[in-house]
Amino acid sequence: MAIREIIQPDNPILRQKARRVGNFGKALQELIDDMIETMRAAPGVGLAAPQVAVPQRVIIAEPPEDDEDPLSGKLYILVNPEIVRASKEMEEGVEGCLSIPGWAGLVERHISVTVKGQDRYGKPLRLKAQGYLARILQHEIDHLDGILFIDRITDPEKLWRVPPPGEEGAEVPEQAERVEEARY
Repeated sequence: MAIREIIQPDNPILRQKARRVGNFGKALQELIDDMIETMRAAPGVGLAAPQVAVPQRVIIAEPPEDDEDPLSGKLYILVNPEIVRASKEMEEGVEGCLSIPGWAGLVERHISVTVKGQDRYGKPLRLKAQGYLARILQHEIDHLDGILFIDRITDPEKLWRVPPPGEEGAEVPEQAERVEEARY
């Protein structure tokens, strides 16, 4: 396993539509292992293959442990994921992105989604997610289509700079309390 470089918006791969995975061999397994290590080292709660310069439809998610959410605290690996059902109800929440360090914003997302895809070995899977996991999955699937969280922000007032630890000078809105765990 290795930690891979997380690319930023100046790399065109981040804006491309990722290719479907057809080969579930050794290269894919290494990519997934590296993505897990990279996400955890960042630290983040999700990562898409395009963020490590691999234009393939692979995402991982690992929401932090939450006693009130039985889907939290687990690692999710999805290959060729697609949202097949989304709630009509939407909710605004804080998001950040490992590919856009130093920025966070308020993004409206569906509060629940059903995602179908495959596991790391190609076996079909279906996942019903709500709350924070649903938000992470939507954010990561957006990456597979070249969409960044900043593209979903409808008002410039809902995007702000997040200073690195120990730096002063940036005002962080009151609603940004969860920004530390909102890195995907």
